[in-house]
Amino acid sequence: MAKDKKMVTAITSMDEDFAQWYTDICKKAELVEYTSVKGCMVIRPYGYAIWENIQSILDGMFKATGHENVCMPMFIPESLLQKEKDHVEGFAPEVAWVTHGGSEKLEDRLCVRPTSETLFCEHYSNIIHSYRDLPKLYNQWVSVVRWEKTTRPFLRSREFLWQEGHTIHATAEEAIEETEKMLNVYADFCENYLAMPVIKGKKTESDKFAGAVSTYAIEALMHDGKALQAGTSHYFGDGFAQAFGIEYTDKENKRVFPHQTSWGVTTRLIGAVIMTHGDDNGLVLPPAIAPVQVVIIPIAQHKEGVLDKANELKDRLAAAGIRVKLDDSENSPGWKFAEYEMKGVPVRVEIGPRDIEEGNCVIASRWNGEKVTVSLDELESAVAQKLTEARDGMFNKALENRENKTYSCSTMDEIIEALEKNGDGFVKAMWCGEEACEDEVKEKTGVGSRCIPLVQEKIAGVCVCCGKPAQHTVYWGKAY
Repeated sequence: MAKDKKMVTAITSMDEDFAQWYTDICKKAELVEYTSVKGCMVIRPYGYAIWENIQSILDGMFKATGHENVCMPMFIPESLLQKEKDHVEGFAPEVAWVTHGGSEKLEDRLCVRPTSETLFCEHYSNIIHSYRDLPKLYNQWVSVVRWEKTTRPFLRSREFLWQEGHTIHATAEEAIEETEKMLNVYADFCENYLAMPVIKGKKTESDKFAGAVSTYAIEALMHDGKALQAGTSHYFGDGFAQAFGIEYTDKENKRVFPHQTSWGVTTRLIGAVIMTHGDDNGLVLPPAIAPVQVVIIPIAQHKEGVLDKANELKDRLAAAGIRVKLDDSENSPGWKFAEYEMKGVPVRVEIGPRDIEEGNCVIASRWNGEKVTVSLDELESAVAQKLTEARDGMFNKALENRENKTYSCSTMDEIIEALEKNGDGFVKAMWCGEEACEDEVKEKTGVGSRCIPLVQEKIAGVCVCCGKPAQHTVYWGKAY
């Protein structure tokens, strides 16, 4: 082993300190680094490669549903932001302001975008005149700034990367269909590519996006039993259109207001992957987003023929469309095993002199630690099978964790008892629809409403709080 290299440092056990475990992984897997700007992070190459894979998959899904990418300015004039009262009030505590351009004070200070509804509305007002101009199905990949007080890498930072979709439609029906469609796209992506099960639902009135008529969300449960909002989709009605004077002439030659949506996911998804699948050895990455899907570790690489065979295997896997890396560095095999476990590489291939002689190699799966010996002739199919097994196994493991930490309760006493006995998790309980009861549940039990699931089930006939007839089943939980 090279003298300047050390074995991968152990990370804090998640059972000992989950928050420190998470931070350790972010740092030691070389995903992020802190900066001199409080609450802002450097996303290092390995972390950014994960985001690039997320971006690539989602961008393809968006374009397959007819969306186009655009790019709006970073700055929003205060006068423009003020046009939609509920929207600006909702974001006011988190807004960062530019007050000077060079040495001159700006007459109209500029907001560093926390989101871009107002910019899109201004643009729509300039380009939409007739029903023939609709719909517009736009998305942008940008960074935004929200002045968070408490920050944590990926989960909450003052500047973060995201995509924000913004669409405008002739009718409410079309816009609502779009809102629900994009929620389903997010759920499909999380479950089939991130191996992360989610609950699709609608936010309560008190928890919806500022300026929205309704907000839909996907909610995931992390390993520690806390909920994480993994994506949102909003229906705006014609409220923004009225505020910004966006009108068009319909087929009956009448002037009417269009209806809008927006939807987005962020680099928070990387945090969700860490907390859903990671273990005490580090990251466990779903194959679809892993920068390296297979790492080849040569054993006794100084011996004749070992590196030649390892390179041959690398070329074969690359030709099969697999993201593969050969580590022929001077570090010991033990160091390499620990390093790529820390980085969550889904599959490891080991090849040494004896393996070559016997025409075999060893394949190790990161998600469950299983090791098998396979014929070199069957390498591509064996690796492909292990990558598929990894996605399926990771999803089922995360689903089992969620099911084990989901509690059906009929009273607030039952909620308190379930959480005290079993720890944090999702609580399914009935709700009358009154905000006062929603607030009281949170105050007395410590869990807030996460969403009203689209697929309803009847836990009881009455509200968990007031005992009046219930309107909805709600998922409650503590959240990141």
